[in-house]
Amino acid sequence: MTTALQPPPPSHPLLRLRLAPHGGMPQPIDGGWWPRSYDLLAELPRLLAGLPRAWGHITSVTVNGAAWPAVPGRMLVFNQVVRLRRTVAASAPHTIVLLAPGRGRWDLLVVAPDTTEEAAEPLMAAAASGHV
Repeated sequence: MTTALQPPPPSHPLLRLRLAPHGGMPQPIDGGWWPRSYDLLAELPRLLAGLPRAWGHITSVTVNGAAWPAVPGRMLVFNQVVRLRRTVAASAPHTIVLLAPGRGRWDLLVVAPDTTEEAAEPLMAAAASGHV
């Protein structure tokens, strides 16, 4: 009898997230996120898992409806309900808004998944510095 070798477990891709340093002054953008796809059900759990603990439990996420195709009204992430909202606001077409009751609101620039690394790096750096 032969034993087939088991393939290695799939590795989780690194989260492409850069956050602006925490300071006393509010900023219009709190960092940049470069998801690997526009599949929010796959991407959001990775994003939420990579956020600082100080941000608390994110209970509401707003994405731009033009960029993210199918968005259910809510989803379960790490045994917590997260409400999902879509907006078509022209003022923030490339952002995702994260809300945590009693902790705050964070707006992240979303770099399109199909952006090249050469183009994404300066966008991520600008978002992390608050100069978007």
